[in-house]
Amino acid sequence: MKVIWRLESATVRDVYEALRAERTIAYTTVMTMMRILEEKGYLLKSSSDRAHVYTPSKPRQQVMGAMVRDFVDRVFDGASASLLLHLARDNKLTPKQRKIVRELIEDIEE
Repeated sequence: MKVIWRLESATVRDVYEALRAERTIAYTTVMTMMRILEEKGYLLKSSSDRAHVYTPSKPRQQVMGAMVRDFVDRVFDGASASLLLHLARDNKLTPKQRKIVRELIEDIEE
């Protein structure tokens, strides 16, 4: 998704080339992932010449929120508190992020 957001529209080959510049990846893996993202409603596909062109279906923040919810549902059985506890315990939150979380909790409790 990051590549498509950056390019605004892309073919499987475009995404493959961008990812391959960073790491080894199979073309078929990129094609499969883009098909899954389309099935989930994150990408729109249109035909151009012989290739399919993919564009984001929704704004970046909306898609990221949906992906996080999907991840929390699959990995943490929908319990976002479990994710937050995991991040806090593994020291994945910066002091600034911890402060923001505290403020959010205080706002919710009020």
